[in-house]
Amino acid sequence: MRIVSLTCSNTEIVCALGCADQLVGIDNHSDYPAKVVDRLSRVGPDLTIDIQKVADLKPNLVLASLTVPGHELVVEGIESRGLPYIAPEPESLEDVYENILAIGELLGASRQAEQTVLQMKQAIQPVGFQQDKPSVLIQWWPKPVIAPGKLSWTEDLIDAAGLKNVIAERNVKSTPLSDEEVLELDPECAVISWCGVKFEKYRTDVVYRNPMWRNTRFVRNKKVFAISEAHLGRPSPRLIEGFEELKNVRFNILSSIT
Repeated sequence: MRIVSLTCSNTEIVCALGCADQLVGIDNHSDYPAKVVDRLSRVGPDLTIDIQKVADLKPNLVLASLTVPGHELVVEGIESRGLPYIAPEPESLEDVYENILAIGELLGASRQAEQTVLQMKQAIQPVGFQQDKPSVLIQWWPKPVIAPGKLSWTEDLIDAAGLKNVIAERNVKSTPLSDEEVLELDPECAVISWCGVKFEKYRTDVVYRNPMWRNTRFVRNKKVFAISEAHLGRPSPRLIEGFEELKNVRFNILSSIT
């Protein structure tokens, strides 16, 4: 099979299922695993995919997505060319599992998909003492702050890691927050996980310098952490890494209290 993947998460799923040899093209942002993506044709950034380049690769399957705002226009372009595709739109962690299984079936790798999902479920187990949950604000973007809401696999990870999303009650995938809202929410900690920014360029000092937040608990107590968006924002098997890092955040908060 000839596969073109248009998002990082789909590329990572295909590789996790042992089907990297079926990839013939990927989007410009796919960066893992390096030994695979470095040899593949690039078809453009996720929101401005070059449909002609995709078509020229003669794919049997295009793996698109509707989790990226604006990607629906790319999907329309793929559809208009009559290219075979799927475009998952997972919200919950359970949706992520189902998508991995569905992709595995399409690739003839159902057993590998089942094993991958089982490994994820075994790794992402709720921590004990769930009644003691420090509050956390996840930042997908710094200005304006964009944070995940209830309809996000990230919410499931936060909850399982023994933390409480400060906007868990908001029935949205993500939402912008004003500085005033963040001040009012006053989470115990903040995690920057900026989309489209290389992890080495994350800067917690951007959060600490905001004059509106100087009296918040996460600034006063120096509880701003950085977790790569690759580990929290991509619905792929690498969510295991994000879960472990969220547990470390919880441990840090509770250790400083006691």
